[in-house]
Amino acid sequence: MEHAEDAGVYKLRDDLAIVQTVDFFTPIVDDPYTFGQIAVTNALSDVYAMGGKPLTAMNIVCFPIKKIPVSILRDILRGGLDKMREAGVLLVGGHSVEDDEIKYGLSVTGTVHPDRVLLNRGARPGDALVLTKPLGTGIASTAVKGGEAPQALVKAATASMTTLNRKAAEIAAGFLDIHACTDITGFGLVGHAAEMIEGTDAGIVLHASRVPLFPGIQALVEEGIVPGGLQRNRNFRLPIVSRGPDCPDWLFDVLFDPQTAGGLFLALPKPSAQRLVQELRAAGLLDAAIVGEVVDAPKGRILIV
Repeated sequence: MEHAEDAGVYKLRDDLAIVQTVDFFTPIVDDPYTFGQIAVTNALSDVYAMGGKPLTAMNIVCFPIKKIPVSILRDILRGGLDKMREAGVLLVGGHSVEDDEIKYGLSVTGTVHPDRVLLNRGARPGDALVLTKPLGTGIASTAVKGGEAPQALVKAATASMTTLNRKAAEIAAGFLDIHACTDITGFGLVGHAAEMIEGTDAGIVLHASRVPLFPGIQALVEEGIVPGGLQRNRNFRLPIVSRGPDCPDWLFDVLFDPQTAGGLFLALPKPSAQRLVQELRAAGLLDAAIVGEVVDAPKGRILIV
């Protein structure tokens, strides 16, 4: 907990540990079935980020049963169950309460070998940083709520948010020299990168132009259509961030955008990182890219170029 890891790990024996996490939130898309899929994808991601395999889950549901048709709830749960089946996860129970606002998510239990647990710290100077999904889901969701989202953006962001990190995690499991891993969620790319180097003797350089983005993001940011979480993330991390002259304002902001069901973010030696990206793209994860590197100076800071 002291390092804000993505999930909790409890060692049962020398060759087996359990991974536990919980996540739920309010709808970010209009379609209830899709919302269920996104919520499950997001909840399972923390187990994948720890190097684990999710096995069982329990539903967490808040629903205004007297105000909204129960058919909406059925569609949310159906979307979630279909995504759990895709992940090979067994739904074993859950809990529901009546609430004025819809909320849905999961409590998830998985397993991992104690020697193969991936932590969000441990990145070493010389490591390359790999990102497996594009950025921009927070901006896209804000645009959807305001009726300003281009259809191409909605389609791309929804496809990403309903894509499990399972395949990326399975491919990454073949690389024994991964030094750190997390998934990009509410703190944005910069926030989760900062967690990798806090309290260490390393720094990070992010190449903004290499970061994969959803189509139409630039126009929305320049129009001021951004979530409040982006502003909070930026204000919190600005003291440790420096920006080069070639990074425009809109792109700088995107790097702080809070993500839902974002991609994995991994630190490993550059030759391995190049092979990892090749394997990810060959498996259909076409947005996977090396977006930065870990450096020995300036320590504890992030330079965006």
